[in-house]
Amino acid sequence: MGLSARVVILAVLGLSLALYCGVDPFKHSPIADSPGFAAHRVPLPPWSDVPVERDARNLLQRSEVKFFNEVQGPESLVFDPQGRGPYTGVADGRVLFWDRHSWTDFAYTSNNRSELCSFKPSPLSYLKNEHICGRPLGLRFDKKTGDLYIADAYFGLMKVGPKGGLATSLVTEVEGVPLRFTNDLDMDGEDNIYFTDSSTVYQRRNFLQLVFSGEDSGRLLKYNTVTKESKVLRRNLQFPNGVSMSKDKSFFLFCEGSIGRLSRYWLKGEKAGTSEVFAILPGFPDNVRTNQNGDFWVAVHCRRSMYAYINGLYPRLRTFLLRLPIPAKFHYLMQAGGRLHAIVMKYSPEGKILDVLEDNEGKVVRAVSEVEEKDGKLWLGSVLMPFVAVYQLDSSN
Repeated sequence: MGLSARVVILAVLGLSLALYCGVDPFKHSPIADSPGFAAHRVPLPPWSDVPVERDARNLLQRSEVKFFNEVQGPESLVFDPQGRGPYTGVADGRVLFWDRHSWTDFAYTSNNRSELCSFKPSPLSYLKNEHICGRPLGLRFDKKTGDLYIADAYFGLMKVGPKGGLATSLVTEVEGVPLRFTNDLDMDGEDNIYFTDSSTVYQRRNFLQLVFSGEDSGRLLKYNTVTKESKVLRRNLQFPNGVSMSKDKSFFLFCEGSIGRLSRYWLKGEKAGTSEVFAILPGFPDNVRTNQNGDFWVAVHCRRSMYAYINGLYPRLRTFLLRLPIPAKFHYLMQAGGRLHAIVMKYSPEGKILDVLEDNEGKVVRAVSEVEEKDGKLWLGSVLMPFVAVYQLDSSN
């Protein structure tokens, strides 16, 4: 076959592939059910700025897996003002309480507890009905009142008293725009709650489309429990997520998932009301939590692969690839570098990396959504896994 013939064949194949991706005739692509899907450019930092610190010993593999198949997708883990717990929100819409012997029901975010919300084999099995059953994500106790504040992905910002039960709705829209993906929260002790709405376009049950699109409708929000007023602090964020107050309450950090960074929002001082980049992260962050020393633990789902980096910068390329008849799970794994693997990082209040713990093989801790430090242990929650992992901090010695 001559060179010219090969060129013609390649051109025809290329044109056919482009036509297929443009039309998607069999609707087998991951975005076939999202007719309004649009990919956005993610303003990623230079690759040279991404932290290179690693845990060569894979210390998270020493974590103890607890409550396997007893909890589905325990996103956030909190302890009440008396130190009891943990409490965690799970995929079927309940908030559960560990009483040192067993898990008991503590609260609900939806009054619909039908068969739709009954036990299923995995956290992702609940996605279809999450908007009915509720999906409690970020949890925080008010240390003064004992009230538990809940960021429910579908029902917004909610509160339940110390005795639990059906949670009360506090905020479902801000400045006329409904909350579609309420994610995490923290409070300043002065009647203000700061929380994130990850997207005004996609709900949590469409989180893969949100990850793939990189769209920037996310918001950082504030609610005052006395005046009942809410306001937008920051707009046009790309998958804002975890929120955590500094120990001195002068600022709080919030994660920007698509970009892979921590930002600091100042509450006091000359910079009050402004925000700035606090740290660049090596991957896709979820929640951030402050320990007793004032350091910040950040849960990172996985390291950003070069594939994900290039796709973030070039939305047309991303759209082209997403129109191929390749399962969404494969695209997601490519974003993660081929396999799920968890990382947790500790930062000082000044933004210095203090510790990196990971399971880069995904043998034990395949994914992590939150890190709660208590009594020398790290309690690791995951929105994707059916268990809680517990890491003993002195095991790193």
